[in-house]
Amino acid sequence: MGDASDVPDVFDPRIYAAGIPHDRFRVLRDQAPVARQEESEVLGWPAGPGFWAVTRHADVVRVLKDSESYSSHLGATQIRDPDPADLPFIRRMMLNQDPPDHGRLRRLVSRAFTPGRIERFAGTARDRARELLGAAFADGGEVDLVRAVTDDYALLNLTDLLGIPASDRGLLHTWTERVIAYQDPDEPPILDAEGRPVNPRSPAMLAEMFGYAQELAAYKRAHPADDVMSVLAASELADAELEMFFFLLTVAGNDTVRSAAPGGILALAEHPSEQRRLWDGEVSMDTAVDELLRVHPPVLSFRRTAARDTELAGQEIREGDKVVVFHASANHDERVFADPHRLDLGRTPNPHVSFGDGPHVCLGAHFARLQLRVFYEEARAACGGLTLAGPPRRLVSNFINGIKSLPVRPLPEPSAPRS
Repeated sequence: MGDASDVPDVFDPRIYAAGIPHDRFRVLRDQAPVARQEESEVLGWPAGPGFWAVTRHADVVRVLKDSESYSSHLGATQIRDPDPADLPFIRRMMLNQDPPDHGRLRRLVSRAFTPGRIERFAGTARDRARELLGAAFADGGEVDLVRAVTDDYALLNLTDLLGIPASDRGLLHTWTERVIAYQDPDEPPILDAEGRPVNPRSPAMLAEMFGYAQELAAYKRAHPADDVMSVLAASELADAELEMFFFLLTVAGNDTVRSAAPGGILALAEHPSEQRRLWDGEVSMDTAVDELLRVHPPVLSFRRTAARDTELAGQEIREGDKVVVFHASANHDERVFADPHRLDLGRTPNPHVSFGDGPHVCLGAHFARLQLRVFYEEARAACGGLTLAGPPRRLVSNFINGIKSLPVRPLPEPSAPRS
């Protein structure tokens, strides 16, 4: 089953509009854990040379940890190849670098993500979650949780952490949509003079964001505060590095929680007995957060490029081949997770790869878990439970596991968790 024509397609972003294609991933894990995939022309985006889809947990972890064999730098980390003229620009981002350059940048930025600074945002995040949920559930009727709560919750928490003025927060939402939703028909692509879609990560498309980053950094140098941009503006980062970090934090920092929060609520609504265990305080909120991240990872896939000829799960990989790991499949690998399609909020151990692994493990994972824990705690306090009022609308993307709409109805009589 190594030939692309014989294997289930897990590339087409339209597949994910119906949810994670678990049946396809199961076939790949069992029969072709490293399988060739075609890159057909989809939604106006040109065809590509194809790639290897890695679907078993052990192989995904191996690829993520072995940066000498599987490079983030050579072809960047999106499935589709960037324009060769844009590649040097895209490689400036920490996400698209290999050790040792990656480690230098990560150490510089990690100084801004101290546990103390993040914990200080916990109170603000809790107040925000309480306010948003309270307003959304005030009349007890149906509400779109994404539009009424989770989009604002994620975005406003991020702008607080970065130190962005309230008047500019809409800009971040626009920039994030442009980058994350570029495959979705609801976000029509910007076309060049020849009518071809323009990569949202290209220099031309990011110029406005980068100009804003430099203006904000200049302001923070003159008026430092207890926020991440003040730390970055005063650091050893070159201008181009600071711009790329602003891009990374704006997009990844926003969309991780923006995708995970409604995804977690959807999982709870679909498993009412587990939701009741959480509402009744029978399971730890920390283990619940990780289980909800396992079943609904914010990121579906990441790409690497083979830096040398190698072998993976018995499959020969040639230097220059694209190798794409699928987090959503690894998180449901029966070889690692007992009864993986069962939501078990007390599951432990839980070695999910929703935040990646190896040198590129998510820098903001602690901040994301904090926000999710606070959000679920406040949802539990705001109502007696949540039930679906209609089907979710999902993002058309093979990269972000996004939810565009989630109609829910709160159940009455909030129940305090037992001690």
